This record gives sequence, structure tokens and C-alpha cells, in this order.
Amino acid sequence: MAAPQLTIVGLGSGDPDQLTLGVWRRLQAANRIFVRTAQHPAMSMLQENGIAYTSFDTLYEQHESFPDVYKAIAEALIAEAKNTSADESLIYAVPGHPMVAERTVQLLREQCQEAGIDLQIIGGESFLDQAFVSLGIDPIEGFALLDAADLQPSLLQPQLHTLIGQVYDAFTASDVKLALMERYPDDYEVVVGHALGVASEQQIIRVPLYELDRTPGYGNLSLIWVPRSDDAALRNRSFERLHEIVAILRSPEGCPWDQEQTHQSLRKNFIEELYEALEAIDNDDPDGMQEEFGDVILQVMLHSQMEEETGAFSVYDVIQSLNEKLIFRHPHVFGDLDASNSQEALVNWEQMKAEEKRLKGTDVLRPSVLDGIPPALPALMKAYKLQKKAAKVGFDWDELDPVLSKIEEELAELREAIATKSEEEQASELGDLLFAVVNASRFIHADPEEALSRTNKKFRSRFAYIEEQLRISGKQFDQTDLTEMDRWWEEAKRLS
Repeated sequence: MAAPQLTIVGLGSGDPDQLTLGVWRRLQAANRIFVRTAQHPAMSMLQENGIAYTSFDTLYEQHESFPDVYKAIAEALIAEAKNTSADESLIYAVPGHPMVAERTVQLLREQCQEAGIDLQIIGGESFLDQAFVSLGIDPIEGFALLDAADLQPSLLQPQLHTLIGQVYDAFTASDVKLALMERYPDDYEVVVGHALGVASEQQIIRVPLYELDRTPGYGNLSLIWVPRSDDAALRNRSFERLHEIVAILRSPEGCPWDQEQTHQSLRKNFIEELYEALEAIDNDDPDGMQEEFGDVILQVMLHSQMEEETGAFSVYDVIQSLNEKLIFRHPHVFGDLDASNSQEALVNWEQMKAEEKRLKGTDVLRPSVLDGIPPALPALMKAYKLQKKAAKVGFDWDELDPVLSKIEEELAELREAIATKSEEEQASELGDLLFAVVNASRFIHADPEEALSRTNKKFRSRFAYIEEQLRISGKQFDQTDLTEMDRWWEEAKRLS
């Protein structure tokens, strides 16, 4: 027994004259015709020739989202095809070309074989054909076709002509505008095309990007064209351009200084850039952060480029590893686990981190619980991390009071060492006291490095007040004493 058949045909991009002869003959000979929407100029041909059809326009009113509409259309057509005899012709007609921006066609291609339905697709002129003609685009220059309903800034490439379809209304145009503004200036000229190729309805409107959603006339036959550009300012907003620049700097034709650098020669620069970025953060300086974050990224790019030149890895491998790690360690976001607060999220992170080590075999290479802490960390940060790792396996006090008692004990031992012991032993006791203070920081949920940084900043501010008072008084430091400076210090405390 022959399988039931379903034929999908394209109605062209608009004007009835764009309907192909082959499709027109199929429509004339069909027993039953379904159309995704009757809101298409080519439908006048069927009406004028008395060809009956059924549209799915009512489904758009019954469902809240386009995906639900498309799913319902596919299900309805499969049901109709199963009830159609092999000698009957069932046609599903869609605007444009069936394989261009037609989600229902993709669903049918996925489902018809499993349903035992013989699917045939016959093309038609797509809206791209008319866009190329009406807008004067040569696709050999490079172009991208994107869906307005799922437009992401990461998909945009200014060097390519960008055509954005499915711009049904001003709300969709607004979403498109916001996405484009991530890569393009607010006044960048874009083009809105309505009913391209339909002589009586075609409109081509050029507007600055910020007015994109204020332009009337959006409907089923609307698209947006973002012309390609070689503007350096646009290219410089892309990660690919940064990768290209760093590769040029390291190339034989590049910068002699960059060519000579190694991982070790740049190590100090990396640390300096990190601390400069931290200073911008501490100063709550957005302009400084923008610049210093770029300098940190440059260090990552240079080190990655060195490894790319040896064939070990590239910065794209670095990004891939990071993306995979973030997804793996956030099962409460990208997986099935839940986390209602930050503490539960942290538990998930640590569990997945341990599982990651097990899968990689790095847990075998680190037999000690305290392994995995970078040896070059500042001592205060290292003490904090050592204590956190020890606490995870139960080597910790249950409450703060014993920790404070330990600080008092270490302070007493330091006093004794200062009175009776060598400078080396005094330094050892001072280290014990600092370690105990770091322990207290964990119990009050304060990072000791950040706490000390704030105190350093506070000290500088108050000491600056003393210097200012000296200047106002016309004095130098050798013309004052501790009593006077302490009075100014207390004034600074009250003012801060």
C-alpha cells in the first residue's frame, strides 16, 4: 500500500507574478490545499481562479506563542495526510521558499518520516531574491540571514550584510533595535523593507537605528537590512578583531617588544595589571575599570597567543574550557538541580568541582586536602584558603568564641616573645597571631585581604587629613608632635 503524501510548495515572496509555473500547476490540480496564512498577496491568484483552500490563521489567535502555532500546524497537517488516500494530492502552501525561514516545514521534515508520510518540497522565490534586487545587495560580499524572534548580539558581524526577517510588528522591531545597539552606534543607518517585490505595496525606508521601532508599517512581509561596514570602530568591538591584533603584534611583521616576550617575562606585568584593576574596583571608577579590565584581558590574550604559536592551544580553547566549566559547575542553572540561595549554589559548585577533579584524575595527583592552592598567592590570601580547605573536612572550631580566645593566646605569646626572645622567634609568634586573626575573619564572613585593603585605604585618607592640616597651619612634620597629629586623626575619624 502506497504511503500518504504531503507536498509543500512556496508561494513566492509576494507578488502573484512570482509564483512559479510548476507550483501553479500543482495548486490547480490539488484535491485539498492548506495555507499557513491567507495574509499573502499570492492568495489573490487562488481566489480569482476559484481554487479553494483552508488557512491556519485561526491558530495564531488560539495560541500564545509562534512555536505553539507552528507545532499545532504540523500536527494538523500530519493528521490530514494520514486521512488522505494515496491517489489524492494534499498541498501545504507557505509564503516565499519552503526552506527559508519556515519553521513549520522543518517540523514536518522531522516528523513525516516517522509518521509514514511521503513528504515532497517544491521551492518558490524567497524573500531573499527580492531583497537582493530591491536593496541592491550582492550576496557574494557576504551576508547573514537572522530571525528577529531570536536575535542575539553575538550573531552580528558588521563586515556582512545582515538581513533580519520575521519582523512582524513594532514590538519585534524594538527587540531587534536593542540587540543591534550592542554592536552598532545608535545613529547607524538601517533599512526597513516592506513587501519587497510587490509593486503596489513595496516600501524602502532608511532610518537611524534609534528610530527603528518608531517606523510604522511592520507586518508579515517586513524585514530589516543592516548594510555591511568596514568601519574600524565597529570591527574593534569584536573579540575576533582583538585576537587578530594580538596575532599581528606577535608576528614577524609585528612589534619587536611583543615578539620577544615569554610567559616568564610577562608574569610581573600580569600581576601589576591585576592589582591596577583591583584599584579601579576599590575606587568604584567605571572608566578606570573599563581600561584596566582591558589590560587584564590583553595579558590573557598574549599568553594564549604564545601557546597558539606552538600548537598547544588557542584562546578559543581557553574560552571553550571556561564555558564548559561554568555550565558543568552550575547544575542549578543549566541542569536539574535546585539552589534557592547562594549557600546552596556554592554547595552545588563544590560538589561539581570535586566531580570534575575525579573525572580528570586530578584528585589522585593531589593527595592532600590542602593541595591546589597557588604557591604565589599573597600570604594573607593563602592563609584564608588553607583554613577554608581544612574546615571542609572538619578541622575547625564550631563557634567564634574559641577563635577569639586563640587570638588572645597568640597575642600573649607575642608579648612574651618580644620581652624575652629573638627577633626571629618574635616574627614567628607574629605570624601565628596573624593566622589566628585570619581564622576569625572566616567566622564573621569577611575576606581578610579585602578587609585589610579597606583599612589601608582608610588609613591613607585619615593620614592625608593630617597632611592637609599641617599645610593649612604652615607646618612641616618636624614642627608638630604625636599629640597634635593624634588630635587631627580623631577629627578625620569623625568626618569619615
